[in-house]
Amino acid sequence: MEAARTLDTDYRAAFRRIVLPQIAPGVTAGALLVALYTLSDFGTPAIMHFDTFTRAIFLELNTFARSHATLLSLQLLGVTAVILALESRIGPGEADGYGSRTSTDTVVELGWWTVPALLFLAMVVIVTLGVPVGILGLWLVRSGPGYAAGGLAFEWTFGLNSAAVAGAAALVTTLAAVPVAYYSGRTDSRLGWLIERPTYVGYAMPGVVLGLALVFFGTQYAPGLYQTLPLLIFAYVVRFIPQAVGATRSSVMGVDRALVGAARTLGETPRQAFRRVTLPLIAPGLVAGAALVFLTSMKELPATLLLQPAGFDTLVTYIWRVQEAGYYGQAALPALVLVAISSVSMLVILRGEDT
Repeated sequence: MEAARTLDTDYRAAFRRIVLPQIAPGVTAGALLVALYTLSDFGTPAIMHFDTFTRAIFLELNTFARSHATLLSLQLLGVTAVILALESRIGPGEADGYGSRTSTDTVVELGWWTVPALLFLAMVVIVTLGVPVGILGLWLVRSGPGYAAGGLAFEWTFGLNSAAVAGAAALVTTLAAVPVAYYSGRTDSRLGWLIERPTYVGYAMPGVVLGLALVFFGTQYAPGLYQTLPLLIFAYVVRFIPQAVGATRSSVMGVDRALVGAARTLGETPRQAFRRVTLPLIAPGLVAGAALVFLTSMKELPATLLLQPAGFDTLVTYIWRVQEAGYYGQAALPALVLVAISSVSMLVILRGEDT
């Protein structure tokens, strides 16, 4: 960038010729990940009655048309596989600069663009957080059909159910992620890559497709597990284990191997060295990964709807049920509780990144 400026190139031309080609792969990968998440989203299109793969699959299941739902699921998995294949082809390369070390030496003064930039960031916060919270608060105090006695009908048992099942999923997922993350983070071998990569399959699979597969498994081969908490927690583990693996693996890669070697020379066994040296150092990553799994498990709707035990309502299933009936006032308080829990979880994640 500085070299382009010394050659009498203005900032706009330098950005177009130098910066844009280097950030294009990252922008493209981000766009593909957004597309992947959009494909797997169920709640938003379902509430807005917008026909997507996920909504169509859920509707077909409710009408007991499992064969049609299976066909739609296979089509959705095919589209997901194409996106994953495109994303996997975008990786670090010396030629395009993607994945190269970020330069922090240069600070660009925005000048008169400072105020518009700050206003844009403030607008993003207002639109993404302020407007939804404001509308939920309005629903909570509004009177009239669908809003009367809004939060009074809410039972805190739903919140406790959500916290219990999400906490159990976070614990099991973190425990399952530790050996995978530790081995893949301590070795560059192809075996480590082969052990880590399969964990991402569940995360790429839409929740409604995973739920459909487990419904079929439970009804056909394990009727005793169908609509039980262990099967629901298993779905959460399969779905979100990459989050715990990623956070833990980053912490493992940050551990100085010399410290472990020093512990071994002092007579510690490998297990003792892991418990006394490695585990305290990777603890922030473990906590951050568990918090991320806890948060996403709390928000997971399609798998929960398909696999929840009879009479076991969580925050998201209660919100889904009352908004389907048109009682938006009753959805306000649990939605605000879910926002508050999400905020706390995000604070834990951000603190884990800072340590």
